[in-house]
Amino acid sequence: MTATTGAARVARSVSPLRTLALVYRVVLRELATRGRIIALTGLALIGAVAGFALGSSESATLNDGVRLISGLGLAGVVPIVALVFGGASIGDLRDDKTLVYLWLRPMDRWPIVVGAALAAVTLAAPITMIPLLAAAALTGAGGGLVGATAVAGAVGLVCYIALFTLLGTWLKRYIVWGLAYILIWEGFVAQAGIGVARFAIRRYTRSILGELADATAFSADFGLTAAIVVPSVTAIAALVVASWRLGAQDID
Repeated sequence: MTATTGAARVARSVSPLRTLALVYRVVLRELATRGRIIALTGLALIGAVAGFALGSSESATLNDGVRLISGLGLAGVVPIVALVFGGASIGDLRDDKTLVYLWLRPMDRWPIVVGAALAAVTLAAPITMIPLLAAAALTGAGGGLVGATAVAGAVGLVCYIALFTLLGTWLKRYIVWGLAYILIWEGFVAQAGIGVARFAIRRYTRSILGELADATAFSADFGLTAAIVVPSVTAIAALVVASWRLGAQDID
């Protein structure tokens, strides 16, 4: 038996499920810092306050509620929280040299990425979704907006976290590049037309929200099926590329 063959067999000795569970616990502990959770929760609660203010207005309509959730929640709170947790899920482990200890164990790379992304989702979901759903309910627009917000928020959160996990795996300055994507690409460039809008998660979540809430004055860029399927496929592809990248790079 050659040394290479022996090493390959040893590398498969830890099951993917055990690897995923181990990484999930490690990353969850690393991400769940008090300062990070308090700051992001405070950011997310702005949406609930805005929803209450809108609901207090007698002239508020369903379209106003959809614009609030889309413009403040789906375009601001969800991607920013996802960037902080998703990018840090692998990026912080690499920067503080924790990742090298996982590297010493005989395990595959894809469960590391999936476990890290799941930990990020676990922390980001309640921080974003609870205030976002509260904001939708407080607008007084009805249960249709609340349900639409739940679907659009969940799709967007998972896709953003997958993409930012990839970004944190690939780049050290993932916060800078992530903010550039959120603020410049999605905020300005993607407004130029449907061609560039295809590469903006915000436009898909916006379409889901408008379609499910049945907001008559709110035009959707994509049909409901495409708006759900494309971000879902993108999330899977991002995790696959992140797994490849993690296996190809050197960790010190």
